[in-house]
Amino acid sequence: MRRALTALAGIALIATLAVLVAAQGGGTDHGGRQPAGRVVAQRPFQEQFGVEVLAGGEARDKYPARGRVYVEALEGEEYALRLTNPLPVRVAVALSVDGLNTIDARRTTARDASKWVIPPYGSITVSGWQMSSTRARRFYFTNERDSYANRIGRASDMGVITAVFYRERRNRSDIYSPPRPHEPQPRGEDRSESKRRTQSGDAPAATSNAQRGGASGRATPAPEADDEYAATGIGRSVSNDVWSVQMDLESSPAAEVTLRYEFRDALVRLGVLPRNYPPQPDPLRRRERARGFEDRQFSPEP
Repeated sequence: MRRALTALAGIALIATLAVLVAAQGGGTDHGGRQPAGRVVAQRPFQEQFGVEVLAGGEARDKYPARGRVYVEALEGEEYALRLTNPLPVRVAVALSVDGLNTIDARRTTARDASKWVIPPYGSITVSGWQMSSTRARRFYFTNERDSYANRIGRASDMGVITAVFYRERRNRSDIYSPPRPHEPQPRGEDRSESKRRTQSGDAPAATSNAQRGGASGRATPAPEADDEYAATGIGRSVSNDVWSVQMDLESSPAAEVTLRYEFRDALVRLGVLPRNYPPQPDPLRRRERARGFEDRQFSPEP
């Protein structure tokens, strides 16, 4: 039988349509076979799937280097992630920041992860960690010690943003339907997903590090947090409503996009930026160039 998935949908801060998807149980592919491990498909439209880091409403420059793509982080600055779908069908996106799912902060496979959904030929903007069915908290660049991952004890994959895109098997129109009333759920998690975990005996997310330690059950020790390197914090609270829809996704992902982010000094040390890369403007020098008057007849509109 087909793999059934329950989805959560939401309105992003700038009124773009977003949807969250939570996997329901196991499943088989259309040939009746149990799906194999995670597979990253290489398809002609791979490069058309977009992941951009937005800061101040503008997309950050990308720097291909060392077999990866880097963006510069500015400490204390809020940011958002814009995800783009080039296909004529909906796609569901497993989106992680610092190794944590942006919907529920869990560590899972991309296939089993809760997902955001993008309409055909559309894009969405995810601006924070989803904390409930009505609220999110903003992403901002900070150091490892202050990061959300470090605060909840999962600081092992910081400085990376990953989006894994899954294509819907068929077109559905329910993404445009109004949300169904329901009670707010913690961390953007719907009741059916919470019930499934309880019935199946799944370990809570807090024990995921121990699960990753291998068959012996020994936890993999997390590296000590460092103030010198970039990570993502959990910032101010904003409204972001979510609700449920149904989707049937292909078993293999259509594309995977990964971005690495670092502070400027780290990008220089990695060789991503040259050592003589123009430094950021010095605020004090800018203030020293200030003038008292200029040629203008009237006060301008703000």
